[in-house]
Amino acid sequence: MPTQQVDQLAELLGISFKEMAIVLQVAERTLHRFRSEGQLDQQTSERLLLLENLTAHGLLVFDGRAEALADWLRYPLRELKGQAPLQWLNTISGFSLVDDVLTRIEYGVYS
Repeated sequence: MPTQQVDQLAELLGISFKEMAIVLQVAERTLHRFRSEGQLDQQTSERLLLLENLTAHGLLVFDGRAEALADWLRYPLRELKGQAPLQWLNTISGFSLVDDVLTRIEYGVYS
């Protein structure tokens, strides 16, 4: 995947380069190298795709309001043991849990 998608998602979600490196599970230095090469490796591309899918779902839930989604990603949630959704995006299962919370919001299931 082209690295420009990393920058676009980071800007849309208000995620710093350092936070994006954590979400993508690569060192910041490696992410910089990918940027200069213009392409991500397969594993990083897969994680970026997970983030893109989560973002699309989040935008659907928050009626296209990227700012609301960005705020929600940083808000500690009881469903996530008092942590912000962004903190859970460093594992595949964390992506799944965060997506489940979005689905519950989408369908009005709060507990």
